[in-house]
Amino acid sequence: MKITHYSFGKITVDEKEYTSDLIVFPDSLLPSWWRKEGHSLCMEDLTEVLKRDIKYLLIGTGAYGRMIVPESLIRQLKSKGIEVYVMDTDKAVSLFNKMYLEGKKVAGAFHLTC
Repeated sequence: MKITHYSFGKITVDEKEYTSDLIVFPDSLLPSWWRKEGHSLCMEDLTEVLKRDIKYLLIGTGAYGRMIVPESLIRQLKSKGIEVYVMDTDKAVSLFNKMYLEGKKVAGAFHLTC
């Protein structure tokens, strides 16, 4: 799944535009991704990621990096063998595309707004 565009509040994946947060996998996506605590990420928010054979998780924290990703969550994911990258969504989208094209088992959890 290639991401061809991201701007505040909008992302285009495989020629389809989405306007709510989502998780993108190499072969599918989870649209309308809602988090239990809004702007703070917790393990429950990543249930679908944990069900898959993912080695890399890119977390897009929004255009201005406002979504909080606790260090404890990153440690939990690493203990499950998942390498975690946390960055603004535009950078996470670019890295997702690069890793996807390299054939890596990557998922991108993208907050699209703030």
